This record gives sequence, structure tokens and C-alpha cells, in this order.
Amino acid sequence: MAARTKARKRALDVLFAADLRGESATEALDRAIAEGEGPTNEYTAVLVRGVEEHRARIDEVLGQYAEGWTLQRMPAVDRNVLRLGVWELLYADDVPDPVAISEAMTLVTELSTDESPVFVNGVLGSVLRDKASLV
Repeated sequence: MAARTKARKRALDVLFAADLRGESATEALDRAIAEGEGPTNEYTAVLVRGVEEHRARIDEVLGQYAEGWTLQRMPAVDRNVLRLGVWELLYADDVPDPVAISEAMTLVTELSTDESPVFVNGVLGSVLRDKASLV
């Protein structure tokens, strides 16, 4: 498994746990680091901090593109995979768009419901289509 793929999985773990606890993902990351359980790949921290920094805008975009679904109704895994995917699409200049979508698809296929890959692919595809007007 590639290093960035592992970093995305670890970032998802942090985002998911923070989401369930109702806490800031940055706080969860900082606590893990303080307890000696922090990520070994710096890209994990980049992802978590990036998603948290832009979370209001990311969630606004998701609310706009997740037709028929509120963020609260989405499975927590899907919601956080989408946050990672949108962050990489809109804010990570060093990640090609197809890679961001492919990595999100891999995570959601492995970790969520059978219907989730189609949903996540549709949302991220729509975000990519309108990317120029979203940043």
C-alpha cells in the first residue's frame, strides 16, 4: 500500500473518531500526537488539518452537491471520505484530481455500504466538474 494511501486511511480514522465524539479533528490529532500515537506519515496531519481548516466551506459544498442527503443523514464514513476527497480536489495542488477521486473510492468501497461508492463517486464527480467555480 502506498504511503499516501495509508496516510489517507489514518486521516479518515482521525476524522471519523472526532466526528463521532463531536470534537475538532485537529484536537483529536493533537491528542494522538501527545499520547505518542500520532501518524507516522506527515501527510496524515496535512489532510486532517486541511479538512479542519476548510471544513465550513467543504461542508457547504457537500450540502450543495449531495442531492437529497444532509451531512447528518450520511453515514459517518461517507461524510468524512467526502470531506477528504473535496479537500484534495479543491485545496491539494500536488494531488491529481483523478487520484483524489480514486483514493476516496477505495476508502469508501472498503469501509462503507454497498451503495456508498456510487454516491461518493457522483458527489466528487460533480464537485470536480464545477471545481473552477468552487475555489
